[in-house]
Amino acid sequence: MELLATEGFGDYSLLDSGDGRRLEKFGKYMISRPDPQAIWRPEKSAEIWQKADAVYVFDGNKGYWNNKTEIPWRWSLEYKDLSFYCRLTPFKHTGVFPEQSLNWEFMEKILDNSKNPNILNLFGYTGASTLVAAAKGARVTHVDASKPSITWARENQEASGLSEKPIRWIPDDAIKFVQREVKRGVSYDGIIMDPPVYGHGPEGEIWDFYSSFPRLIQLIRSVLSQNPLFVIVNAYAVSASSVMLFNILKDYLKDLGGKFEYGELALKQKDSQRLISTGIFCRWSHE
Repeated sequence: MELLATEGFGDYSLLDSGDGRRLEKFGKYMISRPDPQAIWRPEKSAEIWQKADAVYVFDGNKGYWNNKTEIPWRWSLEYKDLSFYCRLTPFKHTGVFPEQSLNWEFMEKILDNSKNPNILNLFGYTGASTLVAAAKGARVTHVDASKPSITWARENQEASGLSEKPIRWIPDDAIKFVQREVKRGVSYDGIIMDPPVYGHGPEGEIWDFYSSFPRLIQLIRSVLSQNPLFVIVNAYAVSASSVMLFNILKDYLKDLGGKFEYGELALKQKDSQRLISTGIFCRWSHE
């Protein structure tokens, strides 16, 4: 079991955490938002926290952003040669999850030594992983149940200068899509998944991680190519450890040989040794 930590990248940093919150820098803007696990004390002064451009607050059961400075409805965050649009969403997120740069780097190293691989990104959200793979020469199929998320991802594609890259954008239920790919005999060299705990497909399909995820993993095995490169699974807000992800992936992928890695992803605070866990992961690769 591993704990993988990142200090972020050029345009992102975790400045501080504590008292149930994170203080982060996304491009030009500093934001403060809740993180229930951060029950320790902040390391930075109250004056630093008060400089946040936007603060996410709760009013009863509803949350909203309190903007202290004028923030545009979207702004760019740079990762290497790519650009992702950030927005202050009603659900406290910005559309970019910086800890995923650990998985992006893992994927980039493998794709550097591959020729025109076919990649499937399920629950692709705003498309960061899709664009990282496309920038490395992969053909990517991006699936998400939310049409607005796919629109956002396509905006990121244009902002990153990847409009001509071979990306298929599919608004669909993940399980139904993979079932159809099995019937069509389509195969993929790499698969990325970021399944939620609960969710709904475009036609009201119910996604419940604990019952739906095992079905999906079984299907995934049927769409992997003869010599697959990798499978990456990330999970947030799941009340189980990464051992669960490892056990279920091993059930269906152990015959491929290769290497399994599993554990937690974490962000490292700037100018500090403090880490904050962000989720669990399991990765399989052919090497």
